[in-house]
Amino acid sequence: MGFSSSLSMMGCASCGFVPDNKSLLLRGPSSMGGGRLRWWPKRGSREGPNLVDYSMPFKLKSPLGRRLVVSSLEPQEEFSGRTSPNEVRKEIEMCYELVHKLGRGVVYLGSSRVRSDHSHYWQAAELAREIANLLDCTTWTGAGPGLMDAAIKGAFDAKKPVGGFKIARESGEWTTSNFHPYLPSEMYLTCRFFSARKHGLVDAAVRNNPSDRTAVVAFPGGIGTLDEVFEILALIQLERIGSKLAVPFLLINYDSFYTKLLDFMDDCEKWGTVARGEVASLWKVCNGNLEALEYLAEFYNISQSRRDYDIKIGSEQGIAL
Repeated sequence: MGFSSSLSMMGCASCGFVPDNKSLLLRGPSSMGGGRLRWWPKRGSREGPNLVDYSMPFKLKSPLGRRLVVSSLEPQEEFSGRTSPNEVRKEIEMCYELVHKLGRGVVYLGSSRVRSDHSHYWQAAELAREIANLLDCTTWTGAGPGLMDAAIKGAFDAKKPVGGFKIARESGEWTTSNFHPYLPSEMYLTCRFFSARKHGLVDAAVRNNPSDRTAVVAFPGGIGTLDEVFEILALIQLERIGSKLAVPFLLINYDSFYTKLLDFMDDCEKWGTVARGEVASLWKVCNGNLEALEYLAEFYNISQSRRDYDIKIGSEQGIAL
C-alpha cells in the first residue's frame, strides 16, 4: 500500500528506541573523518560536547520525558542498541497479514482512560454495534481499554469480526501486558512499534475495491488519540488515504468534547495556516450516534429498509446532515 512515508518518520518513540539502563556513550577527542560528525569537548574548554557522532549506535530513553544521562566524556566501548529497520518492516508485514486475514473495515480511535461507567463508553459501544450491523464489516481498534474496548464490545454484540493492534504499554488498565484480557490471540497483534501499529490501522481503513465499506471513527481522546487523528487527517489531505476510493472520517463530538479543537482549527483558517474550508472537507463532525449512522448510510448508498437502528443512548443530539 502506497500511503505516506510520514508514518516511517515518527522519531524515536515510533521507531522503537526502547529504554535500557545504559547511558549514551560518547567519544573522546577525535578528528572528523570520513564525513562523520564526532561528539567531543572543545580543546582546553570545559563547555562540554559540541558535535554528536551520528554514526554511533545508541538508544534513547523512552518515554521522551526521561532524562538522557551522559556518563562520561572519556572513550568507552560502544554498544549496538538501535532497532533494525528489518524488525520494523517485519512487524508491519505482520500487521498487513492480519488485515488480509480479517478483512478491512471501520477503524476506531479513542481514549484508553474512559471507564466503563462513563456515558461516552456506552455511546461508543452502541455506535460500534450499529455500524458493524449497517456496514457488515470488521471492527478495528488499538485493542486497548477505554473507548477502544467499548468498540470491541459493540462489535461482539453485533456478532461481527474484530481485529486489533495492541501496544504493550497503553495508558489505562492493561498498562504492561502483551496479552488482551479476552480477545482470542488470532484477532489481534501486540506491536512493539507505534509506527507498525499505525500502518496496520491505516491499512485496515483503506478501500481497495468499491465493495469495501470502511471508515475511521474518532471518539473523544487525549494525546494518543489526537496524534492518530491528525496523522489520519494529514494522510487524507495528501491523498495517501482515499486516493483511489474515498474513506469517510468521522469525528464524534459527544457532549461538545471536540468543540474547542474545532474552534482552534477555525482560528488556523483565520491566521492563514489552513485553507478556508479545508479541514471541514476532510472529515465529518458528528454530535451523536444517529447523525454518524445516517452519514455512513448516505455515503455508502444504503437503502432506507436497512437503516433499522437500535439507538437508545446516542441519539439525543439528533441529526444535522
